[in-house]
Amino acid sequence: MRKVMILTASTGGGHNQAANSLEAIYKAHGNEVVIVDFLKVTGKAVEKLVIGGYSIICSNMPYIYKGLYKYYNNKELDSGISNYGLKIFEKKIYKKIIKESPVLIVGTHAFIVEIICKLKKKENLSIPFISVITDFKAHRFHMNSCVDAYLTANEYTKLDMIKRGVREEKIYAHGIPIKKEFLKKNNNQEQKANKAFTILLMGGSNGSKRIETVLKELINCKNAIRVIVVCGINKVLMNSIKSKYPARIGNKEIILYGFTNEIPKLMKESNLIISKPGGLTVSEAIVSNIPMLIPYMIPGQEEENAAFLVESGGAKIINNMNSLKKEVDYLIDRPYVLNTMKLNMQKLSTNYTLDNIVKISDRLINKYLNRQII
Repeated sequence: MRKVMILTASTGGGHNQAANSLEAIYKAHGNEVVIVDFLKVTGKAVEKLVIGGYSIICSNMPYIYKGLYKYYNNKELDSGISNYGLKIFEKKIYKKIIKESPVLIVGTHAFIVEIICKLKKKENLSIPFISVITDFKAHRFHMNSCVDAYLTANEYTKLDMIKRGVREEKIYAHGIPIKKEFLKKNNNQEQKANKAFTILLMGGSNGSKRIETVLKELINCKNAIRVIVVCGINKVLMNSIKSKYPARIGNKEIILYGFTNEIPKLMKESNLIISKPGGLTVSEAIVSNIPMLIPYMIPGQEEENAAFLVESGGAKIINNMNSLKKEVDYLIDRPYVLNTMKLNMQKLSTNYTLDNIVKISDRLINKYLNRQII
C-alpha cells in the first residue's frame, strides 16, 4: 500500500479541512495517508506562538496583516524569513518524511512550499510534491519551480498563476478539495419551498465575533426568515447569542449550532449564505449553488476571494452593516435576482471533481519511480 503525506497548518480551519478531504479521497483509492501539521512538529510553544500571533493580527490588526500579505506577495521570500522563520521546521519535517517514507507529499499551506522545496535541493529529496491552493488567488509563497503540480480552485486562479510565471502544464484547475457530501446532487427545492426563507450565517471554524452584529440586523428584516447560526468553536459567541435571542422572535426563527459537521446538510436547506469568504467556504457555496452576502472578511486572500465571487455574479459585498437587512429583503422580494446569482454559482461549479486529484498523483508517482529505475 502506497503512503501519501499531507502537510497542513492550523492557521484557520481551511487548510485542515482541505487536508481531511484529501485524506478521504486518497484512502478511498487504497492509499495509506498520514497528515502532519507542520506547526506541531517543533512543539506546543512554537505552535501556540504562530497560531496565537496569526489570530491576534487577523482579528485586532487586520491592516497590518493586509500590509504584510501584499508586501510579500509582490517580492521573493527574503532571506530573513527563509533562513530563520522557516528553518526551525526543516529538520523536523525532514525526519518525519524519512520515518514515514511517503511516495507523495501534498501541501495545503503556502509556507510548506518553501520548506519542501528547500529539502528537495539540500537533501536531494526525490518525492513528488503537490501544492494545493486553498484560495482563489495564489500567494507568491506558493510559487516555486520545485513544485511538481498545483491544484487550484478554477481557471481564474490558474490564469493568474500563468501570468506570474508558473508553467501551465503544472496547474490543474479541479477545485479546492472539499467534502464529497457537498458534491452530491439532490433536488432540495421542495424542501426549501416548505420552509421560510433560510439564511445560513457563519464566520469560519473559529466563529467570527461579528456574527452577532449580523444577527441583530437580520432580526429587523421585514420578511419571515429562518436563520441558521453556526458559531464554530467560539463558545463565548454561542453563549452570548443564547442569552440574548430566543428561538423565535416574531416571524423570525433562530437555529443555533456550535461546531458542526453538518454544513453540507445546512447548505442544502438554505437559500442564502452570509459568511466571511474563506476559500473552503466559498468553494462549498459554489458547489451547493448558494448565493453569498459578505459583510466581513480578513484583508488579503479573503478580499481576493470576495472580489472573484462578486465579479462572477454569485455574491455581494456588504460595506455598511446597516444596509444588510435591506439587501436581504431586496433578494427575498425579487427571487429572480437571487436565482440569477444561484445560476452564476452553478456555472462556477462545473470544474469541481475529486477523482482527478488521484489521477494526477498517480502520474507523478509513476514519473518519479521511472526516474529512479533509470
